[in-house]
Amino acid sequence: MYSLERPIVFEQIVKKSRFLAAALPIADEADAKDALATYAHADANHNCFAWRSGQTYRFSDDGEPSGTAGKPILQAIDGQSLDKVIVIVTRWFGGVLLGTGGLIRAYGGTAAACLRAGETIEIVPTLEGTIEAAYSDLAILKARLAAVPGLSILKETFHGGGAELTARFPEWKSEDVERLVADTTSGRSTLFVPR
Repeated sequence: MYSLERPIVFEQIVKKSRFLAAALPIADEADAKDALATYAHADANHNCFAWRSGQTYRFSDDGEPSGTAGKPILQAIDGQSLDKVIVIVTRWFGGVLLGTGGLIRAYGGTAAACLRAGETIEIVPTLEGTIEAAYSDLAILKARLAAVPGLSILKETFHGGGAELTARFPEWKSEDVERLVADTTSGRSTLFVPR
């Protein structure tokens, strides 16, 4: 799956109606609501939207006939294999009725064109885990962990016997990280990943 690297805006005129699309990366429903509050235009006739974050999605026709705006926008997101994205398509009515098919093409087409104009990044599923390490193992362990592509140490907590490291890493590397921790510390430390 992919997401947008940064927000993108696209505009087109369809039979005198102005369609303005804003597509943004989001993390969750709260981000989607914030984006909608920021990018919806009060002076427009309709602020239709769709968003997806994993298995969760929402869409709205915002007063357009049912199924003519929100669903086509969501189909544009899904059609480009995107996740963690919201697309808001705002319409200012130009005086010409588009009909059901015209609305579907206008909203879906505007959303798709906006998404195609954006730069995408691959979404890599990650895990977070903790490692208890003695002070004597800490320096070499941190050096070896730093060499793992995509791994970052999020937090270090020190206590009497050593430190607890919280690390984030690509999900598909979990066995490699677990083996690296055990091998580097001769089995004195292990990676704990809450399931």
